[in-house]
Amino acid sequence: MPFIDDIQPLYALSGLAVGFLVGMTGVGGGSLMTPLLILLFRIHPQTAVGTDLLYAAITKSVGTIVHGRRGVVDWRVVLRLSSGSIPATLLSLLVLQHYGSPSHDASHIITLSLGIALLLTAPSVFFRHQLQQWSHRKAGSVSERATGLLTVALGFALGVMVTFSSVGAGAIGVTILILLYPRLPTASIVGSDIAHAVPLTLIAGMGHWWLGSVHGQMLASLLCGSIPGIILGSLCVGLVHERVQRSLLAAVLFIVGARMI
Repeated sequence: MPFIDDIQPLYALSGLAVGFLVGMTGVGGGSLMTPLLILLFRIHPQTAVGTDLLYAAITKSVGTIVHGRRGVVDWRVVLRLSSGSIPATLLSLLVLQHYGSPSHDASHIITLSLGIALLLTAPSVFFRHQLQQWSHRKAGSVSERATGLLTVALGFALGVMVTFSSVGAGAIGVTILILLYPRLPTASIVGSDIAHAVPLTLIAGMGHWWLGSVHGQMLASLLCGSIPGIILGSLCVGLVHERVQRSLLAAVLFIVGARMI
């Protein structure tokens, strides 16, 4: 069968491993997949980011359907985030088009952005519970109008970060939303963040595809491994103590982020 022949086992195995970790820990796949493709497989940074963005758009579409049916998506938050992220994504794609694809300058921007995003993600993972407790104590100290403007600003920042690095919409986005919406249940924050990531990663991914930096065969191989990996990881939630998980993930993300810079 032609489709089966196109699947590359090493990419599928990587997708399985990353999917398992995502399912078990909840950390965003881009934080793990993109550095893996660049550092281990020596994939060009633009190709790694572009392919991972479409990979994220497909997988998070499924997650949005699940969360939407459970009624845990706050569409007001999604709209605010999208109001900032979509214009930022389009502007970031214009910057990449200006530098050309592939090019040394664009690769430098992407690897630097990826390193910074990972260094920001590490403390977001490690200190999430402490930040959540702090936000509950400060609930109500920011007006609704200010919260709305800050959410749009967060969306803009995520649009730039995700387009250049494919990282940020998960751990960083959720952490800041916890601070902005302390009264919103965690399930709604996660569901809203995933729902917002779908148009963000889809537009950014299609933009990278238009620039010629998406590897279709690699994308199919990653999906073949990651879908069963996420299912397996979800079944293993709680197998490793959460504090141990967060400590190890934060350490790995910090080391990889420093390596990218």
